[in-house]
Amino acid sequence: MPRSRLCAILIDCKTLEVDEAARFWAKALGRPEDLNHQGSRGNHRMLQIPPDEPVVQIQRVDHESRVHLDIETDDIPAEVARLEKLGANVVDRLERWIVMPAPTGQRFCVVRGQRPGFPKNANQWH
Repeated sequence: MPRSRLCAILIDCKTLEVDEAARFWAKALGRPEDLNHQGSRGNHRMLQIPPDEPVVQIQRVDHESRVHLDIETDDIPAEVARLEKLGANVVDRLERWIVMPAPTGQRFCVVRGQRPGFPKNANQWH
């Protein structure tokens, strides 16, 4: 039985300046940038978020700007199967995560457990 919970909110920005985008979102959300976080590298910037809240990451992308969610789980294949039964489907299988759109078109990713304390507050699916 997989367990899963909301892991992250990713703000996909079609921009050449990921640092400008990160500064905007840091100010808009009232969370400082975390340039020392291991996820703040290359085209990615992390915000400082309390450990009991979902991660917020700003990333530079080539597709249109949008926001997407990451769902973390202890069993990616089982979680993907559960979500497919709900109407999502797989559009991309990458090395460490699966990209899926909801029936209404919003994309999200299913990832392995990422945040400290997993599975605290995770749903246990039967």
